[in-house]
Amino acid sequence: MSPYDLLTDIHVLEEELLDFERKYGVRSETFYAAYMSGEEPDDDAWVLDFGEWASVYRTWLERQAEYRNAIQQIQHRKVSLSGLIRVAA
Repeated sequence: MSPYDLLTDIHVLEEELLDFERKYGVRSETFYAAYMSGEEPDDDAWVLDFGEWASVYRTWLERQAEYRNAIQQIQHRKVSLSGLIRVAA
């Protein structure tokens, strides 16, 4: 994926994360840490949301890392910010 495509994906995922954060009143990083430590939802109706939320957060983390790597590779070639914008778009 190009840096632009990665950034677009990151923004879409962030919107999904914000929806969950607004619904449950908890930041995604806090939720994910609790979820990964094995905490179960108090309400059975939350089970599907929690699974999806965790999946979206994992994908968001992966895209963030992919974006950083892509940008670092471009910057390694000594590309200026203007050049980076042209390459990323």
